[in-house]
Amino acid sequence: MTVPRSPTPKSAPAAKAPRRAAAKKVAAPKPYHHGALPEALLAAAEAVLVRDGLAGLGLRAIAREAGVSHTAPKHHFGDTTGLLSELAAVGYRRLRDAMLAAMATLDAADVRGRRNAIAHAYVHFAHQNPALFGLMFRNEIIDMGRPALADAASSAMRVMAPTIGGKGQVPAPSSVALSRLEAMGVTAAWAYVHGLASLLIDRRLQGILRATPAFDDPLTLVDAVLQQVELGLSFPAPEAKAAGARH
Repeated sequence: MTVPRSPTPKSAPAAKAPRRAAAKKVAAPKPYHHGALPEALLAAAEAVLVRDGLAGLGLRAIAREAGVSHTAPKHHFGDTTGLLSELAAVGYRRLRDAMLAAMATLDAADVRGRRNAIAHAYVHFAHQNPALFGLMFRNEIIDMGRPALADAASSAMRVMAPTIGGKGQVPAPSSVALSRLEAMGVTAAWAYVHGLASLLIDRRLQGILRATPAFDDPLTLVDAVLQQVELGLSFPAPEAKAAGARH
């Protein structure tokens, strides 16, 4: 007699391994937070300007340099003119600060020393920042009516004008005033210093250097010129002019 076999108990199905939670994608941190983005874009614009010149200064190139969306420059500055105008304003503020620093240790009564100090600072600023200095005077691509640029340019002139005019202190913005002769003197001095700066950064002094062994490089030559020449104009007194007219 055959004994029936007991049915083999079915093994319980293997428990499924718990699924791994899908790894969350961590967004790469943005290099700049919103509040610092305008400054970052201006720094990027200056980097592009120095490396690629004015021809390379497009909004997309600036955004790429800053590592942000290509729409970011337009959002903050409107257009290329707006961004370049703000960058030019940065230049004028740096120039103002350079001139103030150059006079910081001089006595208010040292008129000649203060004049030479700002002239030296002006030329050396141009020499150290030729691309930015050039942009500051390119009216076809910047908007001098833009408030930030207009204010920055005025702040630099508020340092230059009274110093050339012989005043010992930089006046408050509301109290800047020049006489007719002071305005003429400031214009002549600015033209002189700006001309030297332009000759220097445009490399127009090489011929003079080849003709003399007295100077090793263009900057040394320009510094010597500034040391010897007194800025400002000397005008004869009205009485002297009248006496000269009678003779």
